[in-house]
Amino acid sequence: MKTVQDLKRKLKEIDHKSYSLYKELKGAYVFDGFVLMIDKVQGDPFASPSRVRVVLSEQEHGFQKKIRETAWTQRSLEDTILRTWNRVMAGKQQKSGSGNSGKIGVCPCGQEILKRHAVEFTKENTLEGSFLVGFPAKGRSILAGELEKVLCEMVPDMVTKVFQAKSYDASKLEEQYKKANQRKKLRDALTENHLVGFIENGAILPRESGVSQRPLKDAIPFESPKTLEVSIDVGDGVTLKGMGIPEGITVIVGGGYHGKSTLLEAIQLGVYDHILGDGREFVVTKEDAVKVRAEDGRNICGTDIQMFINHLPNNKDTKHFYSENASGSTSQASNTVEAMEAGTSVLLIDEDTSATNFMVRDGLMEKIVPKGMEPITPFISWIRALYEEKGISTVIVVGSSAAYLEVADVILQLDNYKVKDITKEAKAILSQHEATCLQQEKNIPQIDFNRIPEKIDMSYKGRDMKVKTTGTDTIMLNHEVIDVRYLEQMVDWGQTTGVAYILKYLLEKKVDHKQTMKELVDDIYFQIEKQGFSCVIPGGYSAGFPVLPRKMEVLAAWNRFRKLKLKRVK
Repeated sequence: MKTVQDLKRKLKEIDHKSYSLYKELKGAYVFDGFVLMIDKVQGDPFASPSRVRVVLSEQEHGFQKKIRETAWTQRSLEDTILRTWNRVMAGKQQKSGSGNSGKIGVCPCGQEILKRHAVEFTKENTLEGSFLVGFPAKGRSILAGELEKVLCEMVPDMVTKVFQAKSYDASKLEEQYKKANQRKKLRDALTENHLVGFIENGAILPRESGVSQRPLKDAIPFESPKTLEVSIDVGDGVTLKGMGIPEGITVIVGGGYHGKSTLLEAIQLGVYDHILGDGREFVVTKEDAVKVRAEDGRNICGTDIQMFINHLPNNKDTKHFYSENASGSTSQASNTVEAMEAGTSVLLIDEDTSATNFMVRDGLMEKIVPKGMEPITPFISWIRALYEEKGISTVIVVGSSAAYLEVADVILQLDNYKVKDITKEAKAILSQHEATCLQQEKNIPQIDFNRIPEKIDMSYKGRDMKVKTTGTDTIMLNHEVIDVRYLEQMVDWGQTTGVAYILKYLLEKKVDHKQTMKELVDDIYFQIEKQGFSCVIPGGYSAGFPVLPRKMEVLAAWNRFRKLKLKRVK
């Protein structure tokens, strides 16, 4: 392996020469206390920056095994290191030449604690940090002296401050380790207590703005209604008190702008852990919860939606439903069934983003348009059976129809961001009026989840598939665009990138004409658990900073891929 002295000699050799000679730097270099890996060199100073890694052995980084002994404590420690890295590099970016010359790019972090590829402890107990460096140039000539400053001065200083345990307060590392374990115990307690979610008393749910996930200053702290308040022991002598959302059907009502959607958003993002100071540190939801909504225009490939939509005109098949431009009702039906296929135990719904005819149909309308003429069996007709027969709970925000109140187990009212349990009062009022919802359906039909994808050629001009992402809105596999903007539980651009690389890996290496989409995704995550997230990320990758998404979002994106083709097994 080459040394830092070899790197310096090579830099002097190519100084002021053609930019393309930077490619000769690719490889590994031994520094004092770490190894520098130059994985990919940009083609010119205006191209995407070069990809670089630092790798430290267990002896070199010095982080105790105890505080990274489980998947959740390791993820928390990696998150701490990455946030420290961002703070250390803030204000130290110095442009020195053309294009991106001299810039160091570090993976950004939001409010959530996610598995980010940028900082990872490997199975060999090494610590790796991946980042971007704009190799300096004047015009298209190499500025070797400037790159030497970055790689041989800035990077070693960065490694000392970020990637070595001796630079951290041991008591703070111990505290983040305890918090990670407490959050895990709280999540485990949901199942033990037959809850789908928990919101701690004192939590701050409102966000700073529509474009900021920081907590709103002077917001009203959350307080659980006494009827739903639970106490959960999370270890270390800590007992958390807050609102337990029970399994079953929970309906959230209230006037406009009183906090209904804010509460639901906190619940839907409770599938992730949040950093200290976020206000939602102990707001947790079952990790398989899925937000479903209408999605006009989405692509649907062979989804079995017959429990919701049947006998369409022209005998259109709804057991294997296909559409390149789905309506609100067919898209929401597909989203719901695909969430079931992915293995959800909690559906989250906001009436404002739902198709009305999919959600509810009253008795009077059925008299005007008889059931035999109406192909849609609305969600409300199945909501009870979904829970009692399939164990799938629903948390739903409603504002214009009382029908869902009739089937609710719990009814929450938001009044100026304060939550009240009005179940008894609402049921008493409803008992004085004629029922408005249709009769509940029973015996959910057998849904065909046996969707086996066909192998398709995704090479691009003789090369591997090209991947590109734009925020949390789109994924491009070659020139095929996957619209993921309505997957509301994706909160980080890196998750979109993670989905893209997992799909690339699936399409190129895993599709075998034998396994279903769900089985293939499960296999990928088993592989990631055993080998690490890096096993599905190509070397010298070009798109962004990958973050490990949930299986739910991978399957949802794959379902929206317009080149998806299925093989049916009778």
